[in-house]
Amino acid sequence: PSMIQFFLLVSRQGKCRLSKWYAAHSDKDKKKMIREVSQMCLARPQKLCNFLEWREYKLIYKRYASLFFISCVDKTDNELITLEVIHQFVEVLDRYFGNVCELDLIFNFHKAYYILDELLIAGEQQETSKKAMLKLIAEQDQVCEEGTDKDMQ
Repeated sequence: PSMIQFFLLVSRQGKCRLSKWYAAHSDKDKKKMIREVSQMCLARPQKLCNFLEWREYKLIYKRYASLFFISCVDKTDNELITLEVIHQFVEVLDRYFGNVCELDLIFNFHKAYYILDELLIAGEQQETSKKAMLKLIAEQDQVCEEGTDKDMQ
């Protein structure tokens, strides 16, 4: 199975909108890595391949609208499987938010993290069914709403 080291969502302007780390790094190293990886992916012409070698890893990225979805994986991992994981995350975000945009992720970042956590655990894909993921997310929303309703009474 693929072992994802970290997963980033970066805007075209280079702002990190989501970062999820599956390997331990200091905050200083994380900031440096986000800057390096973002600059590499943002600077690449669109017609070039979406796979890059970086340090002892591979970067697999895909641009959807104004966001770059970037995944760092081991050199031996399958790039196409990682691209499929990225695509699945985007499809679930799209279905949940109804044509997801950057503002959805800014104002509902906790939901984006929750969705990513349903897809990946410890850097490995856990759920392949979009339908099952959306059902779990809907159930979580229901639990949250019930908790809010009780708080207001």
